[in-house]
Amino acid sequence: MKAIIQAMKLRRAAGEVRPGLNPVTVIWIILVLSGLLGIGLPGFASDQLFEKTFRLQPGGSFLLENVNGSVRVDGWNRDEVEVRAVKIAKQDPIDLSAVKIEVENAPGQLRVHTLYPKDRGADVAVEYHVYVPSRILLSNIVTVNGSVVVHGVEGEGDLRSVNGDVEVLRSSGRFSAKTTNGNVRLELSELRDGAPMNVETVNGSVVLALPSKAHANLRVLNFNGEFSSELPVTSTTASTTARAFRARLGAGGAEISVRTVNGAIHLVREHAV
Repeated sequence: MKAIIQAMKLRRAAGEVRPGLNPVTVIWIILVLSGLLGIGLPGFASDQLFEKTFRLQPGGSFLLENVNGSVRVDGWNRDEVEVRAVKIAKQDPIDLSAVKIEVENAPGQLRVHTLYPKDRGADVAVEYHVYVPSRILLSNIVTVNGSVVVHGVEGEGDLRSVNGDVEVLRSSGRFSAKTTNGNVRLELSELRDGAPMNVETVNGSVVLALPSKAHANLRVLNFNGEFSSELPVTSTTASTTARAFRARLGAGGAEISVRTVNGAIHLVREHAV
């Protein structure tokens, strides 16, 4: 922007621009025309929308792999998946076409992959908002730079980020959630028996909201931070003030491993969130 203004000033000094048109006015004219004509300007973000709908029966499997950008998954009462994604080029609009969204649609499962070019860089973020049947297996929902949010889902899931929060809100079932730099929050109205759950972060806190009558075996590891529980927890190997301990939640059940390095761990009643 500064470079454009400076160039306009030089041109006016040389007599190439009429005195009646100031540089800012000319810039706005350029921007409006570029928007109408679809011309990208360096240094300005551009975006592109991807939107498709696929059939998927309740109880099916859904996978989504992203790199730069957040992912939100909402459950609804339709037998289909609606994938909405916005590709945002932070520098060069040409990068938008270099980043592909690939969908594999097979009976009982749907897989979405975000593919970046291998031969060059592309400064593009992809923000996903996906609607899925409320009863579903989220076999792998992954991003690197961005948050992962699941809302209104009944089933199981494996959710991961590296730089971003991971949240499961107003859902039921069993979910594993992992990030490196971010907080983890799980709100489950029903905790079912099944495979072990791993809830983990390195730099961040963990909030696990469960029903008052939830039953599980807990494995807790917390290096730098407090542990607290509103639910009935009985330690089986050490005091709950220790950095690492095992305990029973209620009468005990399938294992839940909760770990963080720099952050607190809180078990709360689900209705309190």
